[in-house]
Formats: sequence, C-alpha cells, structure tokens
Amino acid sequence: MKLLIYHAKQCNPKACTSNKLKKFRLAEVFYTPSKIPRNSIILNPYADKVLSKEDKRYMKHGLVALDCSWKRAYNVFGTLKKPYNDRVLPLLIAGNPINYGKIKKLSTVESLASALYILGYPEYGENILQKFKWGPSFLELNRELLEDYAQAKNEEEVIKKEKEWIKLWQDSKKQRKDYFT
Repeated sequence: MKLLIYHAKQCNPKACTSNKLKKFRLAEVFYTPSKIPRNSIILNPYADKVLSKEDKRYMKHGLVALDCSWKRAYNVFGTLKKPYNDRVLPLLIAGNPINYGKIKKLSTVESLASALYILGYPEYGENILQKFKWGPSFLELNRELLEDYAQAKNEEEVIKKEKEWIKLWQDSKKQRKDYFT
C-alpha cells in the first residue's frame, strides 16, 4: 500500500496522526507538494468527484492525504497544480478527540483509513487506525457508512448512499424533535 502524506507543518506535533504513521512506517511523509506523485489519488475536501471503488485503478500511483489545519485547508489545497485525481470522501463522522462527532472533520489517519475501506482494503484501514486509542471509536461511528460506501460500484452509487444516510438522519432528527414538542 503506497500511503503518502504531504505535511504542511500546521498542527500540534504531539497530536499529529501523520507523525505516528511515519513512526510506524505505515505512510511516507514529505514536506513539499512537489513530491506528490502524478496521477495519484489526493483526498481533497474541496474536490468535485467523490471517492469510489472505481478509483482503485489509481492506487498504483499512491493514496495521498494532506495534513494541514482545517482553518488553512482551502489555501493549502488551492496550491496544488499537477494532474491529480482529487477525490472528496463521502459523509463520515470524526472519531478523533479534537473533532469528535463532527461531520467531515476527519484527521489524516481517519481520511486514509476511510479511503482504504471504500477502495476495498478494509483490513489496511483498520490496521492503521489500531495505532490510535480512539481508532476503534472512529470505526464504531462509521462502520455502517463505510460498508455501504465500499459496496457501491461507482461514484453515483456512493452519492446515492450518502444521500440516503443524510435523509435517514434528518428523519430521525425530526422524529426526536416531534417527540419532545
């Protein structure tokens, strides 16, 4: 598995998931965007295309996550120019202590693990999460979502499943609200 991380040096080194992945030799970390391989998959929260199993063909070039502050993410992602396969992850819930319970505010390791799961490598995703005491919590929060997304054949099916989950949550929220009013 070619897991790569462009580290923008914007986070707390003690809480940095990228540094821990590097320490355990589970990912290659670099500090300049020029090292991102052409045609690799870049997990980009601002991408137009959603990651799906059909992107598996690009894995030979690498799966890249960018480690940067969420406050500066738009600027960091905006500087990338090479031909990459930018993909956004579908809706998932953060399990990390900093953004626990927030939708789409994943840590670098959560993003990589989710992508691996969706692309058909769940055991690799689970393996990298095991290095973090909160890793199992992330899986617990997202197991059904990840399994649904992993079963989708293409981007359209992932989007359809994501919309179904959103509707389910909205209906559930409305039912709870109606119950208490």
